[in-house]
Amino acid sequence: MTAASIITLTAVLVIVLGVSFITRPRHSSTVDFYLAGQRVGVVTNSWAICGDYLSAASFLGVAAAVYVSGLDGAWYAVGFAAGFVPVLLLVAAPLRRFGEFSLADFLGRRLGSDAVRLSAVGIVQLVILFYLIPQSVGGGITWELLVGHGVMGLSPYATGVLLSTAVIAVVVAFGGMRGTTWNQAVQFLLLLTALIWLALVVTGDGFRYGQAVEQLSQEPLSNPAEGAQGWELQPETNHIDDGEAAVFGEPGARYGQLGQVALVVTLGLGTAGLPHVMNRYFTAPTGRAARTTTVWVLMLIGAFYALAVMLGTAARDIIPAALADHPWLERLTIDGVLRIPEHALPVLGRIYGGESGLGLVAAAALIAAMSTVAGLLLASAATWGHDVYERHINPHATQRQAVWAGRLTTLVAAATAAALAIALRPDAFTPAMPSLVATMVTWAFAVAGSALTPVIVLAIWWRRLSARGAVAGMLTGGALAVVMFTAGSLLEPAWWRELLVAPTLVAAPVAGVVAVVVSLRTTPPDDVEQAWRIMHGTAADRQAERLARLTIAARRAERHDAAGRRRTRLPRPGRRRNDAR
Repeated sequence: MTAASIITLTAVLVIVLGVSFITRPRHSSTVDFYLAGQRVGVVTNSWAICGDYLSAASFLGVAAAVYVSGLDGAWYAVGFAAGFVPVLLLVAAPLRRFGEFSLADFLGRRLGSDAVRLSAVGIVQLVILFYLIPQSVGGGITWELLVGHGVMGLSPYATGVLLSTAVIAVVVAFGGMRGTTWNQAVQFLLLLTALIWLALVVTGDGFRYGQAVEQLSQEPLSNPAEGAQGWELQPETNHIDDGEAAVFGEPGARYGQLGQVALVVTLGLGTAGLPHVMNRYFTAPTGRAARTTTVWVLMLIGAFYALAVMLGTAARDIIPAALADHPWLERLTIDGVLRIPEHALPVLGRIYGGESGLGLVAAAALIAAMSTVAGLLLASAATWGHDVYERHINPHATQRQAVWAGRLTTLVAAATAAALAIALRPDAFTPAMPSLVATMVTWAFAVAGSALTPVIVLAIWWRRLSARGAVAGMLTGGALAVVMFTAGSLLEPAWWRELLVAPTLVAAPVAGVVAVVVSLRTTPPDDVEQAWRIMHGTAADRQAERLARLTIAARRAERHDAAGRRRTRLPRPGRRRNDAR
């Protein structure tokens, strides 16, 4: 571990902990802890959402997928970025206008059902777990490459998992949403800075994206695989043109036509069901601010993913030629191709910036993992602390007790994810998709897009949705998604396997149909029209609704005060006896 690595890691930890300390909540209020007082501005919130969303799967996984699969890997960037289009058009503003602490709380109140709330809690926790594990894996991979040794007898990989998860768990537990928001905003800016620096140095060295794709496409695409003689390069087969060799610049290196559509749909629909991203919209002051924030997010992540695709291509083009000048690459590559594709960006950083460049990119990767872990842990805390503890376990809990319940569940969720990430080493798992980190994140998107997104969209845009219909839809979509991608990960390659590993194309419509059919046979909530006006009414309607609620509350207060004054005027029996004397 060099001095540059030590300085870089120390700087990252100081920034993260310093921001959390400065912006920590001053009051033990659930609104402050979970929603930052609902006063987060558009620019800050857009940066924070990007920091929350652009995870290790985005920073390491997208570049790795492009590095391994060429054009097919770019579908990850398309799906991740496209996910905010349905959020902008269908979800963001109505969700914020309705206003709650979490997705489970929104569905439970909208449909007037504790069964809906608890079912959503279960699905949300499954999504969070599937998303947490690859972030911890990304932290372990980065530490293993950057530092190369562990502490207290642990392997370098396990040390990275535990360190990155533990630091951010403490930050979230004591900084709440306010500290997490500012941390994620700062972390996104650092992340983008690292990508921009890499893009500038590789283009300054003569790299041109179009020329590189054309040159890489001159030969069949091959990747390391473990065979009878050990590790060796094996050619990829084109999944569109059977029998043909896959090439970098043409589709088919990883997916057939159906698989490409299934992947984009899974990633696109999954975004609207991600609890750590959607919960951020409850922190916006208004529905208009939530929609404007989404526009900013679309622009920022579009730029980010364009850079990630370019740099994944640059790594594939540059690293083989760099072997002669950088002997350390021998232990990381097989015939010039990286054994672990998630090393693509850190290796580029070391080639062009030495240990300092490696430190910068590795720190950005740790930032990406920790930033998303922060959002996931906070979403887990909101779900358990508010939706379960406050509403069911201890309905009379004080604000301080509710906040501490959220903090405790944060630490438990972090420990669970770290343990599973250590058990699932990257080199012990052969993913069905080009990157382990991207593969596991796709599972989270699949469950979210299959179980939560159809029900959320129906709850916002269909008056007739009932509580039983929502529960049936969520359970059907979630179970079908888990069964499909589990089967797809175990079965031998085939054209239908591509649909199984990205199951939302099938599972989401099935969940929606089940929710509609069951809802038509059952009764919707009584207050549908009131909820509809809150989510969709014109500005005048919503203003009138707020004024009506304020008037009713004022009248109740007046009646309460009048009753109190009448009780005060009545003489007490003891006082009459004293007066008689």
